[in-house]
Amino acid sequence: MKIKKAILFLSLIILTGCVGYSSTGVLGTGVSIALDPRSFGTQIDDSIMQQNLRAKLLSSDKGYIISVKTKILDGRIFLTGKVNSIEDKLKITKLAWEIKGARSVKNDLKIKEEFNFTQSAKDLLITSQLRAALIANKKIKSINYNIDTYKKKIYIYGISQNKSERDEVTNEAKQILDVEDVITSIFLVDDLRVVKK
Repeated sequence: MKIKKAILFLSLIILTGCVGYSSTGVLGTGVSIALDPRSFGTQIDDSIMQQNLRAKLLSSDKGYIISVKTKILDGRIFLTGKVNSIEDKLKITKLAWEIKGARSVKNDLKIKEEFNFTQSAKDLLITSQLRAALIANKKIKSINYNIDTYKKKIYIYGISQNKSERDEVTNEAKQILDVEDVITSIFLVDDLRVVKK
């Protein structure tokens, strides 16, 4: 079984064409395998779940691939992005729960509104400022966090080494100008089922 997982994982590396593989997250950033506290097996399981969920979304509605962002950490599924209706939101939640190994599903999908360039630019600026702040803070392993901003609300997903690091990330987010709310889904290494030895 471990050999099959290793072969599958190596295939994913070759198919993605990356030198150093990282799991794709919100806004295309990911958690590096070298710094990821999850065990190698858990990383592979999450990666397989990620691919299965994306395949389900694609087969259900090709538009979901562009409008819905997914992140899976230790079997926990996070959904962000914009959909056309509440029915789409419920349908995607159901699809996520159907993924084998899903431990929880957090749905932060929003209903689409008319495009607002000013709002989108502000959200992008907030995300960029927080990303820079996390990189500059030596107490934080910034690569272990994914950030998404929607209408001045910051969503942060990731894995912290300890409570102190988690608090640092939250504090950095709250210091960004114009932020209205900070919603975190940050797990401690101790919260994970299996971690690296």
